Amino acid sequence: MKKELGIASCGLACCLCSENEHCKGCLAEDCSGREWCEVRKCAAQKGLSHCYECGEAASCQKGIMNKLKPKAFTLFAKSRGEEHLLNCLERNEAKGVQYHTDGITDNYDGCKDIEELFGMLEKHKI
Repeated sequence: MKKELGIASCGLACCLCSENEHCKGCLAEDCSGREWCEVRKCAAQKGLSHCYECGEAASCQKGIMNKLKPKAFTLFAKSRGEEHLLNCLERNEAKGVQYHTDGITDNYDGCKDIEELFGMLEKHKI
C-alpha cells in the first residue's frame, strides 16, 4: 500500500491502485485523468480536494460517483475521516482483502450496498 497517495477526489483508493505503478495519485498535477475526470474538475471548481468535503456528496451522481465503491468510500471518509478510511484499507489489505485483482474489481465490489461496504471496511479489526 502506498498510503502517501491517499484517496482520490472521488473516494477511490489511489493508495491501493495497481493500474499504474508510476502514478502519483489523483491529486497530483500530472494526473492522467486531469482533463477528463468530471469528479476531479467538480471538486476543483468548488475549491475542494475531495468529494467528502462537499455537502452534496451523498446525493451526487457525477461521473464515477454513481458507482458503489467510490460513493461508499467518500461517505465513509466524510463520516469517519480519511485517515480512518486509509487505516481500514491498510489493515484489510494486510488481512487479505483485495482492492484489485483482474482489472479494477474485487472484494469491495462484491458488496450490495453502502452499509455492507462500510461493514466490510470495519469488520477486519485487529
